[in-house]
Amino acid sequence: MIWTAAIVIGALWGATTALRRGGRKLDALQYAAGYAIAFGLVGLAISVFLDRLG
Repeated sequence: MIWTAAIVIGALWGATTALRRGGRKLDALQYAAGYAIAFGLVGLAISVFLDRLG
């Protein structure tokens, strides 16, 4: 479940970053997708690590 929250947080962060830099809606969508993928991978790694730990 950590990776799901990481995807949502990454998408929100990416969209706000693009809009703050003066991007349009498609720029925000692309940033949101990129950040969601990156945060999702990190969240998945953390989730697997915690699962192996316990």
